[in-house]
Amino acid sequence: MRVKICGVTTVEDAKFIESCGADALGVVISDESLRNVTFERAGEIFSALGPFIAKVVVTHTTSPEELERIAALNPTAIQISTDLPMPEGYRGSVIRVVKPGMTVPDSCDAVILDESRGCGILYNDSAAKEFVRSAKVPLILAGGLNPSNVAAAIDEVHPYAVDVCSGVELRPGIKDKQKVMEFLKACGKMPELKLKSRYVNNL
Repeated sequence: MRVKICGVTTVEDAKFIESCGADALGVVISDESLRNVTFERAGEIFSALGPFIAKVVVTHTTSPEELERIAALNPTAIQISTDLPMPEGYRGSVIRVVKPGMTVPDSCDAVILDESRGCGILYNDSAAKEFVRSAKVPLILAGGLNPSNVAAAIDEVHPYAVDVCSGVELRPGIKDKQKVMEFLKACGKMPELKLKSRYVNNL
């Protein structure tokens, strides 16, 4: 199962998440979010990562100019909750945020079913299953996921990927390393449960 850990705000957490085998990492650029980072911090986080983890910017912007600045960070994907078209020249993937009852947009590579926006509100089970049955693009499942319920969600919904934010945090924007590892393990990943002291000391 593909896994994205979202709402990352520090280089330390980003490097740890990568070391545990997550497929994707998300930073939020949105003033309304408790996990909002600056463009400079987003660039620092992405620069600290290797080439084999997807780098995602999550945004709720309605500004074409701000979206152009986001695209200039060269993310693997932009996850956006508005219907803005992508800037000319952007070559990454587009993930559109949808809610139950919405029509799946044509201009995207995947959709994320999420009413929570990092608040821990549990996903709509019936809507998620219907999206998997009917959508022509991959579904990423988010909303209220945590180490104790994600395995059941995967078994019941069969999404393309799962996305977690508040379910693996100590507080908004700061990840709980133990919960990150437990979540990844519940998704079928096998993170190292005992990190080498050399690596821990370098975080």
